[in-house]
Amino acid sequence: MSTSPALRAAALAATATVLLPLAACSDAGSDPAAGTGRITSSPHAANAAETTAPRDLASQKLEWKPCPAPSEAEGGGTAPSPLPGGAAWECSSMRVPLDYAKPDGDTIELALIRARAINQNRRIGSLVFNFGGPGASGITTLPAFGTTYDKLRSRYDLVSFDPRGVGRSEGVECLDDKQLDAYFQSDLTPDDAAEVKAFAKGQQKYVAACEKNSGNELPYVGTTNAARDMDLMYRVLGDKKLNYFGISYGTELGGVYAHLFPKNVGRAVLDAVVDPTENYEQSSLGQAKGFQLALDNFTKDCADRAGACRLPGATGKEVELWIADLLQRLEKRPIQGLGTRKLTQTQAVTGIAAALYSRETWTLLEQGLDEADGGNGALLLALADSLNGRSDDGHYNNLSPANTAINCTDSKQRFNVDEAKARLPEFQKASAIFGSYLGWGLVACNDWPVPGAWDTPDVSAPGAAPVLVIGNTGDPATPYKGAKAMADELGQGVGVQMTYEGQGHGAYNSGNACVQKAVGGYLLDGKVPAAGTVCH
Repeated sequence: MSTSPALRAAALAATATVLLPLAACSDAGSDPAAGTGRITSSPHAANAAETTAPRDLASQKLEWKPCPAPSEAEGGGTAPSPLPGGAAWECSSMRVPLDYAKPDGDTIELALIRARAINQNRRIGSLVFNFGGPGASGITTLPAFGTTYDKLRSRYDLVSFDPRGVGRSEGVECLDDKQLDAYFQSDLTPDDAAEVKAFAKGQQKYVAACEKNSGNELPYVGTTNAARDMDLMYRVLGDKKLNYFGISYGTELGGVYAHLFPKNVGRAVLDAVVDPTENYEQSSLGQAKGFQLALDNFTKDCADRAGACRLPGATGKEVELWIADLLQRLEKRPIQGLGTRKLTQTQAVTGIAAALYSRETWTLLEQGLDEADGGNGALLLALADSLNGRSDDGHYNNLSPANTAINCTDSKQRFNVDEAKARLPEFQKASAIFGSYLGWGLVACNDWPVPGAWDTPDVSAPGAAPVLVIGNTGDPATPYKGAKAMADELGQGVGVQMTYEGQGHGAYNSGNACVQKAVGGYLLDGKVPAAGTVCH
């Protein structure tokens, strides 16, 4: 079954999230027994003032060339097609210190991509994008959005990159393709002692593979170093300040950047906002509630359409109970999926989550659930693959290991199996469908070989230019309240919150004219929207 454009859209939306549910971070974790060797040094002790990149790196010249086809770690495929009018995508690489505490030490290469501004005479500079994950490849994601950002390209070079540990930028490696197939097919919501033992063994194997294959890199892939990379990047691009567009996890990265380098912030937009006041556990619980809200909206829409919806149920609650019953049947007996792979309960929940990232994929969710009820799990499994980073040829991009590595390098919180199990009731209360998965996912960073940097990131940025912060009331992956928290934490006169009353993950890429006008007005003309602006 080839992946349709709609499924690819779901995959793109899914990459723009933090604590990516049912894909990488939440369950790509470890058991207390995982691994033996330990990396005890942490790159987070040095502050920004102590980690200035050497002058030769700040003055390096980028060599832009036609972009090659994406690497397997970036998702594979073909080289990006020219934009309307024939504008070509160009790619380059930039050297950055592996360890900013040792700026004259080893360097690594970060992969960059750009499309030059349409109107060079009125060019403002570069607009740097991060699409989230963490672990999303900017090299593949920016071109995949096609003409979405054409209005912004009128006066900006559109630039994105693979952050350190991602894709072509020294991508973190853990399990191989066959091992990932087995991992995602396994039961990630264990119900009895035998299943818990198998689950713990699977987490142990995942972390041991990360440590074996990328152990020397793991201490340096956190958000703080990614922010330092961006501070070097805007200089190498020839800009006076960093103009930035961050989506989902990209909002956390943007907030950390603003805190470290407030005077270097140009015009910045944060869309689909991570709550910087929540720790790892609170964020996971918030996602359980967020995906439940999105599911409630989906099931209500289905019930409201009565006979026009394929799924049974006169009310949204009845539709959800039917979905829960289907998942219970899949727990007992997986059904035919794609090739030799079965649709398991875990993969079905993954597929449901993938489709909830955008209202445009609700029709696929409805179809997939209906077909699964009839014994055909191909569509739900294809949706799950889109979220897990699996391509049609069976290869995985490195979203899963990068997501795990970055999150666990950032977060100090560690939970063993018993501690996660004790928290399950609260997660299950938040969502009968997604709670168990996200609750068990708390073990992800337990016994990770690198200590975490923070409980919550500091994003206070006194003295920074205004940062436009956009929250979507129906966002499943980054719940709406995170926007206010981010705006408040950035500080008075810096964080400017606006609201999009919509469905799906993010606001600008929904196509809403009001949101796009507000964003364009700020990025292109410097007009900051009034705080509290609401778009419908």
